[in-house]
Amino acid sequence: MALLGAGCSSEPAQPGGGPSSPGAASPSGSASAASDAPPDKGSVDVVRTVATGLKSPWGLAPLPDGDLLVASRDEGEIVQVDGDSGETSEAGPVPGVDAEGEGGLLGLALSPSFASDQLVYAYFTTASDNRVASMRYDAKKPAGHRLSAPSTVFKGIPKGFTHNGGRIAFGPDKMLYVGTGETGDKGLAQDKESLGGKILRMTPEGEPAEGNPDADSVVWSYGHRNVQGLAWDEDRRLWASEFGQDTWDELNLVEKDGNYGWPDVEGEADGKGDFRDPVEQWRTADASPSGIAVAEGSVWMAGLRGERLWRVPLSGGKPSAEPQAFLKGEYGRLRTVVSAGGDKLWVVTNETDGRGSPEKGDDRILEVRVR
Repeated sequence: MALLGAGCSSEPAQPGGGPSSPGAASPSGSASAASDAPPDKGSVDVVRTVATGLKSPWGLAPLPDGDLLVASRDEGEIVQVDGDSGETSEAGPVPGVDAEGEGGLLGLALSPSFASDQLVYAYFTTASDNRVASMRYDAKKPAGHRLSAPSTVFKGIPKGFTHNGGRIAFGPDKMLYVGTGETGDKGLAQDKESLGGKILRMTPEGEPAEGNPDADSVVWSYGHRNVQGLAWDEDRRLWASEFGQDTWDELNLVEKDGNYGWPDVEGEADGKGDFRDPVEQWRTADASPSGIAVAEGSVWMAGLRGERLWRVPLSGGKPSAEPQAFLKGEYGRLRTVVSAGGDKLWVVTNETDGRGSPEKGDDRILEVRVR
């Protein structure tokens, strides 16, 4: 099973640029990789609706006991969903959230040492920046008081009315990865001194991680427009989804110090410059991708404008067959996908964020079985 969202691995990290290091491409295209490829055609079955009536849900973090923590972007609070009954209660507010535009309370992740430290990490927009903070979770406390006051882990990420990024995840190396946007200021993406339009890699305390391209910087990759999804496959490769502008949305295989082209190129570079091409690209009307997960040998990508769940089967670091779309238009905009273990995923809809057309019961968390 892949590691993503709130997950972590007990495997030791291998810092630096070797093929086992986080974000580095492992050898692909071998006979063994081809034989392990998933079937060309997959399937998606909705097992159940876990919860309904959520307000502007964004990030999701599964708790070890089976409950789910969900970030409400516009409300600035974290909601707890009972994994069995679907009943919701407030875990606690996140003070200081500014939900203007595309900002607000966004990504969630659990500490890789959650069993001992009980820390929940959140990415959110304030009046001055985007930042990451941690909060201690206490299941014994009453609803609304289960989270401590936020303790800032990392601050100073540029904010804007649009393109605030927001996805966070702990990798197999137990480092924290943060997807940011360029806030509509395109030049930030190519400026390695800026934190906008990047994937950042840091320790759980917010310091530059060992093995980063620059020892004094948290920047891991650059040239991104608005990173929305982060996930690792079983070979520790980092995948990321990204909003395009008018032409191409992207799924990228992220490598250390890689330049992903924005704003010089959107989608494939066609040989222009020293840019990393996307592994797959879609017209913006078909995707507008957000969260991703890896399960059963495929990347699963939520589509907002596209209102569908995309499947990209993998053989090593490359697609093994054409992408497939599922749930097209059935549940509206899809924001987040998180592994539920084995062949199951949690899928979060996003009709109540001001850009959808909410119906009775929106927004929802679905449990789906995939192959």
